[in-house]
Amino acid sequence: MSERIKAGIWVQAQLRICDINFISAMVVRKGDPDSGSVLLKINRFKDGCAVFVPITTIEGARGWMHGLKDGYVDERACDDYITRQTQRDDDMWVLEIEDPKMQYELDAELVQ
Repeated sequence: MSERIKAGIWVQAQLRICDINFISAMVVRKGDPDSGSVLLKINRFKDGCAVFVPITTIEGARGWMHGLKDGYVDERACDDYITRQTQRDDDMWVLEIEDPKMQYELDAELVQ
């Protein structure tokens, strides 16, 4: 199994990647900088919004999975999901990326 990067460092790296590519990104909720989990909200505006949750694949690699089974949905459904998850985990980060041009790429495989 590979070493894991700290949540705070990963979030800062994603913010920088977005900044370099002129993609709007913001930390909606700060979690534990060392061991917090991250929810990634991608807002494509008219095309909907999605929440991605980190997973570890069966091979032990990093991956992502849709938090909501329908994938891209209306923003309210995403926000409700995020609220429920953050109420359960005080250490959780929430990173929102506004990506109407579909430029942002996940840094690991999307597992269906």
